[in-house]
Amino acid sequence: MTEQEARKREAAKRALTYVESGMVVGLGTGSTVAHFLDLLGVALRQGALTDLVGVPSSNRTVRESGAHGIPLGTLAQYPRLDLTVDGADEVSPRLDLIKGMGGALLREKMLVQASKRFVVIADESKTVDRLGTVSPLPVEVVDWGWEGHATYLEEQGATVSLRKESDGVPFRSDNGHLMLHCRFAGGIADPGELHAGIKARAGVVETGLFLGMASQAIVAGVDGVRVLERPR
Repeated sequence: MTEQEARKREAAKRALTYVESGMVVGLGTGSTVAHFLDLLGVALRQGALTDLVGVPSSNRTVRESGAHGIPLGTLAQYPRLDLTVDGADEVSPRLDLIKGMGGALLREKMLVQASKRFVVIADESKTVDRLGTVSPLPVEVVDWGWEGHATYLEEQGATVSLRKESDGVPFRSDNGHLMLHCRFAGGIADPGELHAGIKARAGVVETGLFLGMASQAIVAGVDGVRVLERPR
């Protein structure tokens, strides 16, 4: 295991302490969440946690959860979740996030909005002073007329690319939509204004800006694990 993966696992291990028997837990998507699912599966098999149901945010998470023996339900069955645990591509000092490089941002945001509490797990490489300085911003869009959204985003200062698979075929989310990746030189000046403008466009499904949603961020680094609280 690389040093970065070891840090991700430490963050996931701390997040597991937030989980209690009988909970309904939203399960995010990605490499850090993979460690959380592994640890959660161990806790269930050993009987440290019981009567727990997970609600997955992607087909990938369904597969990984099944491999670890985690019981699953749907958002229709459990419209109110006790907790969602998920990773992030960037975490700002105010715990605003960029998410979605795993391609699951829409379902992830739906789980978060249904949750009483949202805990982010990450290694310290994901912390930034300003959103958009390291990760591109993913924007999920419908096929028809997607080029118009690319033009709009370029007018907002972004360099836009259509996400593609390794064979050059356009990437599609689990929902069947396309994904635009938007890079902003110097970062995003006003994430709230940008998110509102993008979301106002017909044909945009969702953005990877998760603003004011995280309760805590568990960040693992060279000096150990820190738990960051959202400023009030």
